[in-house]
Amino acid sequence: VEKRNNNAKAFISFDKVSKSFGATNALINCSVDFELGKIHSLVGENGAGKSTLGKLILGIYKLDSGAVSIDGIPASFSSPTEAVKLGLVGISQELSLLPDRTVIDNIAMGRETTFGPFVSSNKTKEQVLKVMDKYDLHVDPEKIVGMLSVADQQKVEILRALNTNARLIVFDEPTARLAGHQVEQLHSLVRSLAKSGKAVIYISHYLEEILAISDTITLLRNGHKVRTESASNETRDSLIEGMTGRDVGSLFPEISKIDPNKDVLLKVNKLCRNNEFQDISFEIKKGEILGIAGLVGSGRSELALTIYGDRLPDSGSIEFCGNKVGLKGISDSVKLGMAIVPESRRDQGLMLERSLLENTSLPYLKRFASWFYGINKSQERKEVIDSCVETMVKHGGIEKEVQFLSGGNQQKVLFARAAMGKPKLLIADEPTRGVDIGAKQVIYELISQLSKVGEAVLLISSEVEEIIGIAHRTLVMSHGKVVAELSGSELKKSAIMEAAFKQ
Repeated sequence: VEKRNNNAKAFISFDKVSKSFGATNALINCSVDFELGKIHSLVGENGAGKSTLGKLILGIYKLDSGAVSIDGIPASFSSPTEAVKLGLVGISQELSLLPDRTVIDNIAMGRETTFGPFVSSNKTKEQVLKVMDKYDLHVDPEKIVGMLSVADQQKVEILRALNTNARLIVFDEPTARLAGHQVEQLHSLVRSLAKSGKAVIYISHYLEEILAISDTITLLRNGHKVRTESASNETRDSLIEGMTGRDVGSLFPEISKIDPNKDVLLKVNKLCRNNEFQDISFEIKKGEILGIAGLVGSGRSELALTIYGDRLPDSGSIEFCGNKVGLKGISDSVKLGMAIVPESRRDQGLMLERSLLENTSLPYLKRFASWFYGINKSQERKEVIDSCVETMVKHGGIEKEVQFLSGGNQQKVLFARAAMGKPKLLIADEPTRGVDIGAKQVIYELISQLSKVGEAVLLISSEVEEIIGIAHRTLVMSHGKVVAELSGSELKKSAIMEAAFKQ
């Protein structure tokens, strides 16, 4: 039975709020209060209702039933513009910046200082610099946003929110694309915002992060609120049990041992690409899961894209199944038997406004095509459905647009696409980024199954526990070079982090 804290004065209150999308009940009779000066985290599996609640707060969605009050006064808002006027702003996992404009333009957008009908560039810049100084959050104001690192782009997004005189800020998976030291910087900023009297709503799948930063935690499951509790009364195990309704078991599946006599599937020899990585050499045997660890910017993703044929190396060679290959594009890689789950599902992996069917079958359309009959739709549908079942994608129909799937199911669509090609090598770049604990277990099991049937996996991850949990062997990259190779008893968090920070 849920209890509400009626003693503390809430800034914004939701009373028996519900929201549905067609036949899907995203939020059901949810009541929760958010206080100024507190960090209130929302926790749950994908599809539990976390992001839906966050988007109701920001005016992106309009509630179907229930009531909202701000400072004890009934409130109604149905657009982000109206929410911003009330001091409600958000920072999303997928940044919404203008990459071709300057930092000043992005931060001041819609709030420029004007002189009559004209924008005062100097006064606008002064205002932006004041916000940077106030929160001790500095980025080169004249720099083009698209040229910034992901961490600095996120700073710009936060500064834009702070430039609106925000009273409540929703952080939705803000650390999903950050390295370890950048995460702590963000945490310090979030704590300072709460200390200054702002209400902070924090949505994350990283449970240790939630426990470390939160004052209050609300657990959601299948659209229902399970409980709201002080963070000091929760543990990692209690959160998992509350989210899933199941006892905590082993997160990682058992990984089968690699036969040292197995054939080498992929051999990379002295691969170089200027300003990205240098002199990279390694082998992957059939059935092996090779991890690549390192900080963001160490060259891991660039290496993966080069192996996959998305970009050409400046020197070095790649051998696949015993043959030297000169990949001229991604289509060559697909024909050879490679597949990829890219780092960003939104920017590199999915066409959000197209159907699940189209997203899954796109690389393999020639398989269903004939010059006379065109696309064999029934065969295409059958194979897509089979692949979605195999990878446990939850959906309301393969004709539905993937933008309406939860983040975890969007990620599993990428695995469904890869599985449909029956690849010999899967390159998985941050495969569990932004997904919940339940979806992570599914993805780890999928990777394990690929290994068991003799397919190789190149696993790139910023989560050290993930690397240790499912990789047979791990390379650590730093500043574009492989600085360590670890396996067996050497494969420890301390050893990986020590190598990753090598200069």
